[in-house]
Amino acid sequence: MGKLIYGTPGTEIELDDRVLAHLKVAIVTKLRRDEKFLLSWQHGQEGGGGRSSIWIHPSIPLHFKFNGNSQPALNKTWLEELMLTANSTGGLHIIPEPEPVAP
Repeated sequence: MGKLIYGTPGTEIELDDRVLAHLKVAIVTKLRRDEKFLLSWQHGQEGGGGRSSIWIHPSIPLHFKFNGNSQPALNKTWLEELMLTANSTGGLHIIPEPEPVAP
């Protein structure tokens, strides 16, 4: 499990490295465009249920901490779907990984 650490002091969000790798691309893409947005996720049963949201802004420190040493292969379909949520009024939501579309 990796961590997305946001702000000072850092809010730590534990995520699977594969999820974190895809979120990193989506978040960095938005921040490079100087876009601010909402990031939302569900805690799941292991996290006691519920959900959280944070406002992502370029001026707030952000750290992606991966547990593993290797970069997972990225699923282009998932990235596109994450970006669609990020560009919506509801903001970026962590959604399940879809099957990759064959070229």
